Amino acid sequence: MNRQQMALFAPTLEAMIREDDPVRLFDEVLVGVDWSAWEAEYHGKLGQPPIHPRYVAGAILYGLCRGIRSSRKLEEACCYRLDFLWLLEGRQIDHSTFSKFRVKFQGPLKELFRQVGRIAMTLGLIRLGEVAFDGTRVKANNSRYATRTAKSLEAKLAALDELFEQMMGEMEAGDAASHLQQTGDGQADSPTRLPGPLAEMQKRREQIREALGQAKAADEARDKKGRDPEKNPAQVPTTDPDSRVMPNKEGGYAPNYTPTATTDGHRGFIVDADVLAEVNEGGGAAESVERIEATFGEKPEKFLTDAGNNSGQIIEAMESRGVEFYAPVESSQPQEGNPAKREDPSIPVPESEWPKLPRNGHAQLDKSCFVYRKAEDQYYCPQGHPMPLEEIKSVLRSGVRVKLRLYRSRACEGCPLAATCLSPKSKHGRTITRDQYEEARQRTAARMAEAPARKLYRQRPRIAETTFGILKSVLGLRQFLLRGLAKVKTEWLWAVTAFNLAKLVRQITRLRAEFAPLAAGEEG
Repeated sequence: MNRQQMALFAPTLEAMIREDDPVRLFDEVLVGVDWSAWEAEYHGKLGQPPIHPRYVAGAILYGLCRGIRSSRKLEEACCYRLDFLWLLEGRQIDHSTFSKFRVKFQGPLKELFRQVGRIAMTLGLIRLGEVAFDGTRVKANNSRYATRTAKSLEAKLAALDELFEQMMGEMEAGDAASHLQQTGDGQADSPTRLPGPLAEMQKRREQIREALGQAKAADEARDKKGRDPEKNPAQVPTTDPDSRVMPNKEGGYAPNYTPTATTDGHRGFIVDADVLAEVNEGGGAAESVERIEATFGEKPEKFLTDAGNNSGQIIEAMESRGVEFYAPVESSQPQEGNPAKREDPSIPVPESEWPKLPRNGHAQLDKSCFVYRKAEDQYYCPQGHPMPLEEIKSVLRSGVRVKLRLYRSRACEGCPLAATCLSPKSKHGRTITRDQYEEARQRTAARMAEAPARKLYRQRPRIAETTFGILKSVLGLRQFLLRGLAKVKTEWLWAVTAFNLAKLVRQITRLRAEFAPLAAGEEG
């Protein structure tokens, strides 16, 4: 087409977008959403006439679906890309508006996520028959080298304190009167407000104090776990203090967050999402079920997760909520093929079967060699000796207080299995511990041993991990743009909402194509 050719009728935006372009259906879904919660956040009488939130949110969500996350890239797309021009009806939104908008509307964004999920559920695309929960690592907006230990932070804070006192002295003496007569915004200094340079330094001191407090708390936690903080001190991010130094998926360590997603097994819609500033996502499993019920009005029937989230606390939390739990759990009781499994545990295991008894990582007889009798509340060792309850103590596991029951054998002296049963440090006989979650683990282990459960669990990688693959590869979410846990949660919610919107558009397109012949037949 000749650029200089004059046209009698200029082409319209409507004519520039194909009838089957996905942006049309994307806009159709957004038009059908209730935006009243967003509109309520607008003042309506201050400033320029506002752009309706449907257009700004639509541009952000559509941009995410097209792998555009940067506010400046969105601004550029609003000027030059036909699909964005069509979606926004020619409105050109600047990058600062996008930046402020994406962090302001966390509450309405949650409602939008809920509405999209409800639409999918109404269409039969979300069934909550089985859901898969998983977490991943996403880099924080913090260089891997911008981390400090408590010792280095103390030195940095001391240097800043000294410099701050020096500058305060100069100001009070009048040496810097001409330099500090006005603040950075051109207004005269106030006796109740620090001048610009000192205000910045004071803000920096507060940030370092906060980071120092986190570093000391992390060192105390390491010390409780038996790790010497002097030899291996905790590293605290200084740019985004809410993040945590964790292992990267690509290798090495860096400040990261742990986003989680719970995905429905029927069509792969995300039914819940969150971000944790922790290495392990297991703490968010039970809360995810509660949020799903609040969003959709019902709980999932089956909950699938990986072996990292199979703690007794999580299993019991799922059982108390009436949700079937599926995760790799090994029974601590003897199973088929284990010579320790016998009808009468008081009868010793034959000597010829001793080599077949399972060993643990320390080459000692595994816990599964010891049989527990609930009626007697005691264990029996492979030699048939009883191991009665000796004491009940309380221990701290992952921040949770757990009651631990300790059973001990008093017949270990002279036992032919002592060399493979006792540790070299043992002085009072073999012990077996049992917490209050042991029976819940046994029930889950029995369920996972059944063929239907194993078949269902093989679907977990497809359901859970595909979601993260799309979010990282297609939406480009490998590092967060925002800082601070609250803002990062909002950024993740934008991403999963865009994920669901894109999936909803594809599924509606499929459903319309499937029912089009039926509709044509009825009209005929």
